[in-house]
Amino acid sequence: MEHLIELKDVYKIYQMGEETVHALDGISLTVDQGEFVAIVGQSGSGKSTAMNIIGCLDVPTSGTYHLGGVDVSTMDDDQQAEIRNKMLGFIFQQYNLIPKLNVLENVELPLLYAGVSSGERRERAIQALERVGLAEKRKNLPSQLSGGQQQRVSIARALAGNPSVILADEPTGALDSRTGREVLSFLQKLNAEGDTVVLITHDNSIAVKAKRIVRLQDGRIIYDGDAHDPRAVVQPDVEESREAREVLNL
Repeated sequence: MEHLIELKDVYKIYQMGEETVHALDGISLTVDQGEFVAIVGQSGSGKSTAMNIIGCLDVPTSGTYHLGGVDVSTMDDDQQAEIRNKMLGFIFQQYNLIPKLNVLENVELPLLYAGVSSGERRERAIQALERVGLAEKRKNLPSQLSGGQQQRVSIARALAGNPSVILADEPTGALDSRTGREVLSFLQKLNAEGDTVVLITHDNSIAVKAKRIVRLQDGRIIYDGDAHDPRAVVQPDVEESREAREVLNL
């Protein structure tokens, strides 16, 4: 069976002065159509680097990345931009809406760049806004919406391109807890309707809303499995320090 996302022995190595940094240290990962996966880790774990590679915003130093069966690990910038437009829908922490454009125009914008005709752009944008329950707000400016509504517009913008993967980077980071829960519930709803969702977060309470958790630490995968398994949210370094205290009778 062909995986939708397949990273195989991927390294991303940076040279910072005299120091060599392994942002990703040989990770292998697959995601299938219809999954809801959270990639979790603290600052410096490699999760942002993993997102950039999965999102075709960067290429591995070594190893391979196949998206929809296509090897994208050696593509140039133009080729990556084309496959991003066709296969990926991005949801960002800060919404990235254009203040001077109304809601409908914001959702249409990626379709404009993709060369979609005006009639089809409008139809697909309205359908996407209907999915997020904001069709009646299509003439509003972003400033006339709440934070949660703005994030739902960004979700509609991602959906309008009919992506193979929705890639959500800390999508609740700028929201209060109640609104954040609403957005997560919405991502769960999209997944239940068949969309593939990859969520990037540092927060365990958000990660457990996914069905599967991939935990990164120091550029390596230390857990990959059921989001409801206790091991999914336990940090091994915390466990090791607890064991050390017990040995020392502290």
